[in-house]
Amino acid sequence: MSNEILIFGHKNPDTDTICSAIVKEILIEKKGNSNVKAVRLGNINKETQYVLDYAKIEAPELLDSVEEGQEVILVDHNEFSQSVDGIEKAKILEVVDHHRICNFETAEPLFYTARPFGCTSTILYKQFKCSNVEIDKKEALLMASAIISDTLLLKSPTTTQHDKKALEELANIAEIDVNEYGLDMLKAGTDLDDFTEEELVNLDAKKFEKDGVKCVIAQVNTVSIDDVLKREEKLKEAMNNEIEKNNLDVCVLAITDILNSNSELIVLGNRTDVIEKSHHLENDKVFLEGVVSRKKQLLPLVESNI
Repeated sequence: MSNEILIFGHKNPDTDTICSAIVKEILIEKKGNSNVKAVRLGNINKETQYVLDYAKIEAPELLDSVEEGQEVILVDHNEFSQSVDGIEKAKILEVVDHHRICNFETAEPLFYTARPFGCTSTILYKQFKCSNVEIDKKEALLMASAIISDTLLLKSPTTTQHDKKALEELANIAEIDVNEYGLDMLKAGTDLDDFTEEELVNLDAKKFEKDGVKCVIAQVNTVSIDDVLKREEKLKEAMNNEIEKNNLDVCVLAITDILNSNSELIVLGNRTDVIEKSHHLENDKVFLEGVVSRKKQLLPLVESNI
């Protein structure tokens, strides 16, 4: 068991998860506690790697599991199904999150900060402000990048005025042009050529369960949905493998066009009705105009039909 307090986000980490873990470590250290360490629960995607390279920061160490009693801080998630193996027996000291609270329980009181913002890093920005801790260029860049990522350059319906205000100030500190840097960053994440179909359906996938229905909603960002659909048959094969391996009732892959803010869904499993009740599937697919957010659009759609 590590003597350090471990800070991490969800499995299949995205930019907000990685940046928030690093920024939370910086904030705690600036407040006088050096016994903390940001770690990650999966591989770094290309978008996040672009941010780390730009900031000249090494990726956090990979963590596979935690032992009983390990002190941890969770960022960008709270559901145990999305967290590290062994989380049920860890000692959770704090949570900083912008998602719903679900299947979460602790034996002891803790600090819990949840806000309905577009990004966890927006919450961390406010924690810096409330603590009167100066935001330097490095952490400003990380938080700005996370906000750009989670809100798709402020175009996502999850975007709030808090995100807009935070991004404006953070971009000034980081000395970046939000649109230029942001578009380059998002485009870096749409380079999918090096990924196998199995990797694509696990690149940004989150598990949910409601009333005994096990579901995965995976998402890949692109600038051309048609290009991704050239791999449709192999993607379906990979999705069916995930269904069999994890005993899923439904697997949804959202192929999201970041430029035009639309998504094409591929839906497989024995409970495709969670989509079909409200949207007609043709050849296991449906095009959803204006849908880009898993948290605010796709998950409520699925859960409302279970």
